[in-house]
Amino acid sequence: MDGQAVFKRAVVKMPEVIYEALNQNGYQPEDLKLLIPHQANLRIAQFIQQQLRLRDDQVFNNIQKYGNTTAASVPLALCEAWEAGKVKEGDLVCLSAFGSGFTWASALMKW
Repeated sequence: MDGQAVFKRAVVKMPEVIYEALNQNGYQPEDLKLLIPHQANLRIAQFIQQQLRLRDDQVFNNIQKYGNTTAASVPLALCEAWEAGKVKEGDLVCLSAFGSGFTWASALMKW
């Protein structure tokens, strides 16, 4: 795997699909209570946070705690964020993921 190529693709495609989900539903990044990105690389998550102009409290990362848990990273982070009280009823939450097989997706949900 070419880590640099994966990074470059991830920091383009993840924001694209996040914006797509937000725009199709009439939202802007500032409307998000929480973004939970795939926990593959903290630098990717931080880069996306900067691109979307999100505050630290709007992005949940736990890669520092568990490392890259691959396909389980988003559900684990969502569960941990909920348990920590960072997600409450009615909150707009965006989940976003990118796989090194060059697949990407996002989902918006009202908690």
